[in-house]
Amino acid sequence: MRISAWSTPVLVVAAILITFAITAGPIIVAGASPIEAYAAFVVVPLTSQFTLLEVLVSATPIMLTGAAVAIAFRAGYWNIGAEGQLLLGAIAAAGIGTLVGGLPPILALPIMIAGGALGGAAWALVPALLRVRFGIDEVVTTLLLNPVALLLVNGLLHGPWRDPVSGFPESPRIAASAEFPALIERSRLHLGFVLALVIIAVAWYLLARTPAGLRLRAAGLSPHGARFAGINVSRTLLGAALVSGAIAGIAGVSEVAGIQNRLTGGLSPGYGYTGIVVATLGTLTMPGVAIAAIFLGDLTVGASSAARSLGIPSQLGAVVQGVLLLTTVALLAVRRHRSRRSDSGDAGSVTGDVAAEAQPG
Repeated sequence: MRISAWSTPVLVVAAILITFAITAGPIIVAGASPIEAYAAFVVVPLTSQFTLLEVLVSATPIMLTGAAVAIAFRAGYWNIGAEGQLLLGAIAAAGIGTLVGGLPPILALPIMIAGGALGGAAWALVPALLRVRFGIDEVVTTLLLNPVALLLVNGLLHGPWRDPVSGFPESPRIAASAEFPALIERSRLHLGFVLALVIIAVAWYLLARTPAGLRLRAAGLSPHGARFAGINVSRTLLGAALVSGAIAGIAGVSEVAGIQNRLTGGLSPGYGYTGIVVATLGTLTMPGVAIAAIFLGDLTVGASSAARSLGIPSQLGAVVQGVLLLTTVALLAVRRHRSRRSDSGDAGSVTGDVAAEAQPG
C-alpha cells in the first residue's frame, strides 16, 4: 500500500507550522511577538510591488540550485557541491562575459549560459567519476570541492582578474551585451528568473515523461533492482551528476549576468546550500522546488523587513531556514519508515517496482 499523494503537501505544511512553533522561542527572546515576526517574514514582502519583485529575485538562484540538487538526489546521487558548481559557473560567465562585447545579446547570452553550464558540469565531473568508478562517497568529495571553488574565486579576484580601477577585489564589468535584461523597468528582476522557470519546466518533463527520466528515478529507487531491470546505473548517475552541476553553474551565470555584472567574492551567500533546503522542502519535485524557492525568497526578504520594523536580528531568517530543513527531513524520514513497514506486507518486490519505473510508459 502506498502513501496517498495528498500526504506530501500536508507534510510540508506541517513542517512549516512546526518550524514556526520551534523558532517562536528565539523571537520572544529577541523581544518581539512571534505573530508579528511571522507576518513580517511571510506577509509583508507580498504587500508591495517592489518587495514582491525582490522575493522573485531572491528565489531565482535557489530555484536553480534547488532543481540541481533535486535531480541528483532523485537519482540517488547526493550532490552537496552545488555551491562550488555555482561558483565555477560564475567564473566561466565572468570570463566569457568580458570577451563577447562585439556580439549582439542574442549570441552573447547563449554562449555565456552554455559556458557557465559547462563550468558547473566540469566541477561535478570528478566526484561523479570517483563515485561510479571507485565507489568513493560523493557527499565527501562534492562538499570538499566547495571551499576549493571559493579559493579559486578569491585567487582570481586578488590576482589576474582584479579590476585595476576598483577599490574592491572584483573582476571588470562584463560587456553590456552579456548582461541579463530587466523584466520590469526600475526593478532587479531579470531574465534569469524566466530561465529558471524554463529549466524547471524542462526538468519536470524529462523526469516525468521520458525514458531517461524514468531510468533516473528507478536508479534512485533501488540501484540493485535497476541493474536487474537492465539499467546502466553508473551511466545514469554520471548523467544526473553532470546535469545537476550544469544547472548549478547556470545559477552562477544568473548572478553574474543578472545582479552583480561581474565576479565578486560575495557573489553567493550560500545559494548552493540553500538549494538543499529548497529541494528537500519541495520533496524533490520540480513544481515543489519552484514553490519552495519562492517561499524561501519570501522569508529572505521578510527577514530584512522584520529586522527593520521589529528590531530582531536578520539572522533569524537563516535560523528559520535551518530548522525548516531539519523538520522536513525528519517528517520525510518518518513517512518513509511507515511506508516501508506498510509495503512489507505487499506481494510486489522492489525489483518489480524498479522494472515498472524503467518502462517508458
